[in-house]
Amino acid sequence: MSRYRTAGKYLLLAAIWGTAFMATDVGLADLPAVPFAAVRFDVAAVLLFGAVLASGTDVRPRTRDDYVYVLVGGALMIGVHHAFLFAGQQYVAGGVAAVLLGLIPVVTPALTRLVATDEEFTAATALGVVLGFAGVVVIADPDPSNLGDSALGVGLVLASALAFALAAVLTHSRDPSLPFLATQAWMMAVGAVVLHVAVLALPGQSFAAATWTPSALGAIAYLAAVAGAGGFLLYFVLLDELGPIEMSFIEYVIPVFAALAGWLVLGQEVTATTATGFVFILAGFLAAKFRAIRTELRRVAGETPSRPAD
Repeated sequence: MSRYRTAGKYLLLAAIWGTAFMATDVGLADLPAVPFAAVRFDVAAVLLFGAVLASGTDVRPRTRDDYVYVLVGGALMIGVHHAFLFAGQQYVAGGVAAVLLGLIPVVTPALTRLVATDEEFTAATALGVVLGFAGVVVIADPDPSNLGDSALGVGLVLASALAFALAAVLTHSRDPSLPFLATQAWMMAVGAVVLHVAVLALPGQSFAAATWTPSALGAIAYLAAVAGAGGFLLYFVLLDELGPIEMSFIEYVIPVFAALAGWLVLGQEVTATTATGFVFILAGFLAAKFRAIRTELRRVAGETPSRPAD
């Protein structure tokens, strides 16, 4: 029964984060990209700090790893990642953005090798990266008649994926002493500050250009409370139950829900080009993670009780 509950939570998280792309598309109809992302994480940070205070857990960073994890993770994984992602979704649909973020588990091993010499960069890793970026090229469809907004959107979402992967690499060896709830609250607060600075620095991203319609406010509420605070809490519960390998597969379940929500709510269609790119990116992930996946499958098979003889 616990296996079914875990599977249910896994699909629920994929649905929450998948529909978040549709909610972002809804909000972007009335809000500039970076102010939209900034307000989302303002609200999420307030909600998470409220949860931290209500639970009575430690909220103060104390160690060097606490500060590095919060500052690097917040600046890159929350701030820079979402600035590029929201900006990219001005030009490409949420379903396409969700597929492109499947590159995160593909490029992470390659980036890890650049900063940690004890990490092995294998032929399988190289093949995975090549296949992953081939998927990006397919989705971008770079012919002379298609070098405008669509290619710009793909490039921005690709930059968001690289920012997220770089944050994962730079924090992977850190061991923060803070409880994960407090860590996430601080990361979202740092990310919100980075996004507000970006609002001031980037042209065309002023709060004055925002139209605070009911649909925009609803998108912010969903992204902050459900996809942000609730989604990250559920993610870390599942990470503890399943481990990083199985959890990384969620990047390939999320696009299904993103595409379905975009089609049902916004009438967005999934093109053959996007589907083909998804296949390339998934193949790149399987190649890059081949050894880890094989080890995980053997572990799961060893834990499965054998069927009694008839």
